[in-house]
Amino acid sequence: MSQLTTVARPYAKAAFDFALEQGQLDKWQEMLQFSALVAENEDVQHFIHSSSAATQVADTFIAICGDQLDQYGQNFIRVMAENKRLSALPSVFASFNQIRAEYESVKDVFVTSATPLTKAQEDKIAKAMKQKLNSEVRITTSIDASLIAGVIIRYDDVVIDGSSRGQLNRLSQELCL
Repeated sequence: MSQLTTVARPYAKAAFDFALEQGQLDKWQEMLQFSALVAENEDVQHFIHSSSAATQVADTFIAICGDQLDQYGQNFIRVMAENKRLSALPSVFASFNQIRAEYESVKDVFVTSATPLTKAQEDKIAKAMKQKLNSEVRITTSIDASLIAGVIIRYDDVVIDGSSRGQLNRLSQELCL
């Protein structure tokens, strides 16, 4: 996976720089997302790795994507096909999103709770994280009933475990020592 990330980053950076210059960040994000989904398809993966000529692979891939790609997106796909990098498209999409988030100074914060959070709770967490990180935040929530109560907050490589399950685990470890 890290090899794909290494391969993907220059393509993502080039796409981001071009999209930024053209004022088309949203459009490129959509094109890359769709292309990544197509590239993840098992049949498409098999075709990409076949011994077909790069132009045939690119033309077929572009045909599958249809109107989802503009002329610049099609050129991007052709370059990736020529370099036999189409299978890296999901990583290109992920890297593009990461570069965009860094550019926009937005941190992705993942909040897992035992029960669905109210809008007020989400807003309170977002406000606290915005202040803590000194950055805009994008909150993504998920539910895990095994937490019992509370939340687990993840961002970058940091985990803040404020769940009852986490507290019980820590208490159990303390008692066993």
